[in-house]
Formats: sequence, structure tokens, C-alpha cells
Amino acid sequence: MSSPTVPSVLFVCVHNAGRSQMAAAFLTHLAGDRVEVRSAGSAPADTVNPAVVDAMKEAGIDISAEVPKVLTDDAVQASDVVITMGCGDSCPVFPGKRYLDWRLDDPAGQGVDAVRPIRDEIQQRIRGLLAELGVQETA
Repeated sequence: MSSPTVPSVLFVCVHNAGRSQMAAAFLTHLAGDRVEVRSAGSAPADTVNPAVVDAMKEAGIDISAEVPKVLTDDAVQASDVVITMGCGDSCPVFPGKRYLDWRLDDPAGQGVDAVRPIRDEIQQRIRGLLAELGVQETA
């Protein structure tokens, strides 16, 4: 019996310092190794937003060691689903990929109080994505 193919999801935002980092962390946390997870930015920041790190820590997920990564064509081509979060035209588009655009407030320059509702909305969307992909939550 062959093992089923693991779906691959790429989260993209401009700086890869907030929304895409939270989404990738939630998907990794909730799906484990049943989904391949990537995140990247079209113009990556130097570090992940500290308020985002704190908000995720409150949710029991440590992303303090994460670093923003540059978006590459290879990352897009290797992904089944590409979810953009406000990067607009700077995201490459390849035929045959499934693209979703999650319109979410940008946590850049915001404190933890402003990041919490963004974090919670991302978590809900990740749960919906898992259901669409037919992947059972591990956590």
C-alpha cells in the first residue's frame, strides 16, 4: 500500500514577519508532518515581528527562532496551495497551482493587543484549510 501524497502549502506576505509566519506555525502545529509547510516574503524583513512572537507564545507556539525568508519561484512551484496575505502583484503565479488570498490586517508596527485578533482569525482559517485538504488535526 503506497502512502498518500502530502499536500504542500506556501504562505506569502510582503515581509514574512507576521501573518505568513503565524499561518505557517499554526499549520505546522495543527497538521504535524501531514502537510508540508513553507512561508516566504516578497521583501523579507530582518526579523519576525516581536509582537507576533509574543502573541503566538500566548497560543502555545514558539516561533522565536523563525527568520523571514525570500520568496522564490522554486518555493511556489513546489507548493500545491499558495496563500497570499497582501503581497499583491509581487507574488509569482504559475499555472496549475491553487491560489488563495487571505485579506488580513497587517500586524507590522502593532502591539500584541492588535495582533491577537489577527492571530485568532489566522488560526480559524488554518482549521478551515485543514478541513478542505482532508487533513486531521494533530493538536
